This record gives sequence, C-alpha cells and structure tokens, in this order.
Amino acid sequence: MKSNPAPSVTLLFLDVDGVMTDGCITLDEDGREMKAFNVKDGLGLKLLMSAGIEVVIVTGRTSGAVSRRAEELGIREVYQGVGEKGRFCRQFREKRGLSVESIACLGDDLPDLEMFRESGVPMAVADAVEEVRQAAVYVTRCKGGAGAVREACEYLLKARGKWPL
Repeated sequence: MKSNPAPSVTLLFLDVDGVMTDGCITLDEDGREMKAFNVKDGLGLKLLMSAGIEVVIVTGRTSGAVSRRAEELGIREVYQGVGEKGRFCRQFREKRGLSVESIACLGDDLPDLEMFRESGVPMAVADAVEEVRQAAVYVTRCKGGAGAVREACEYLLKARGKWPL
C-alpha cells in the first residue's frame, strides 16, 4: 500500500471558481462580478496557514472579489488570469526550490489537471469533472463553495498531526 504523501506538504495551490465558490458567476446590472465564499473554508485556510502551509491562489479568471477575499484571509500569493496553470505552477515551484511532493493542489475542472501534474497531493472537490476526480489522491465529500476547501485543509492538517482537535 502506498504511503500518504500529505504530511510533507508545505504549499497548496488553490483554484477559485468551482473550488472556493460553487462555480456560478453572478454579474450585477453594471457588469460587476460577485462571488460567494464559504466562511468554513476561510477558517480552514487560516488553520492551514497557521500550521506553516502556504496557500497560493491560481485561477484562470480575474475578479476583484477574489483579491478582496484573499486579502481578508491573509493570502499574499494570488495569481489571476493564469492561462497555463501547469506551466505557472512548475515555474513557481522551481523558483521556490520546492519538490513536487511538497505541493498539494485543489481543483475541479480540466485546466486544473495541469496543476495536478505539479503536485504530489492532487485533490478534487466532490462535484469536479470525472477526469479530475480520477486523477486526485483525495476527493472531498463536499462540493466546491460548500466546505470542500475546509475539508481539504482538514485532510492536510490531520496528515501532519496538526488538526486542532
């Protein structure tokens, strides 16, 4: 049986739409984008960062709501409008001198498979597309935007013996 790679994780690459949110894009009458974020996910991310695991947001879209939420949570590394997530994550990882095994990622759709290749602990939300769920070493029970991020954080923290309870 293969050992759990999660204890060696020091960084989490995190997608937004369909992961931190339910994947819906809401526009007001002026064309401003609004997103709903789960408060439990936020606490999970804060616990993860308190345990020394860095969180890096990597998303294909660009939204002021994402910047605002990241700022509220204390996430300093936020990359929006990323077209080639795999190449971006590889360059980020190499620049930091990190091994693939020290990286986790959480995604939901086909562009996230590129991130999975740069991660020792690829994780998928429950409502991810089939290809992403099949490629993941861990699939959450919760859907994106409904506690999946919190669940993934808990998984990583428990693997390190750092879950607070």
